[in-house]
Amino acid sequence: MSRPDGRRPDELRPLKMTRCFLKHPEGSVLVESGETKVICTASLEDKVPSFLKGSGRGWVTAEYGMLPRATQNRQARDYVQGHPNGRVFEIQRLIGRSLRAVTELAALGERTIWLDCDVIQADGGTRTASINGAFVALTDCLDGMRQKGLLTGIPIHDFLAATSAGMVDGAPVLDLCYAEDSSADVDMNFVFTGVGRLVEIQGTGEEATFSGEELDKLLALARAGADRIIAIQKEVLGGLADEVGRFRAAPGANEAGGETGPAGAGSGAGGA
Repeated sequence: MSRPDGRRPDELRPLKMTRCFLKHPEGSVLVESGETKVICTASLEDKVPSFLKGSGRGWVTAEYGMLPRATQNRQARDYVQGHPNGRVFEIQRLIGRSLRAVTELAALGERTIWLDCDVIQADGGTRTASINGAFVALTDCLDGMRQKGLLTGIPIHDFLAATSAGMVDGAPVLDLCYAEDSSADVDMNFVFTGVGRLVEIQGTGEEATFSGEELDKLLALARAGADRIIAIQKEVLGGLADEVGRFRAAPGANEAGGETGPAGAGSGAGGA
């Protein structure tokens, strides 16, 4: 099949990550995935949500947004409309869940790291680009905390990468651009750790159904794509990449991946 940008079915869009893109945040990355561009920042805050006070544990959460003219037609800012729309809540909770899955929250102390992902140009795949850039920004933030003596290492268990795959005109393709996403029969998002464990799968048939065999093909495409994204993250992080996965929690510490908070903690920005 012919793709709008001429890529092979199993080919990612060109992916570029620029570290230290902004002056003030503890971590910042400009991620460019084809024509999609997202600024991801990591900010350290010396407090935690109320459900974690007194626990000694930290929190990693996210906010997501788009510039009004990130898309072909201008969209009003959320505060003008009075509240974020459902899509925004869904995406920022996905970003937060994904990053918490590879972070040792008990090592942070009672601190919160905010991951702000702002789309400055959208051409499909903004949520997956946000996760990929936020991982690098988070790693830089944690490294800065270590250099200040706030941490003994970088408390990240593994790499994290996200990509999309879908059925377009009956064929499985990787990393959908907007033209493909808007016409896909099946659209899926995958989040993987570096060892290939799944953090999340989001998928739906767009007025269509799909078989288990097609799902397996999309999963294989996405896994190969995630491996290539992680290779780029490692290249971008340089020597810091060697620190990922080396952290060992103190005896008796809880696993970060199991942190969900009490009932209701997942709602709103604080639980993203």
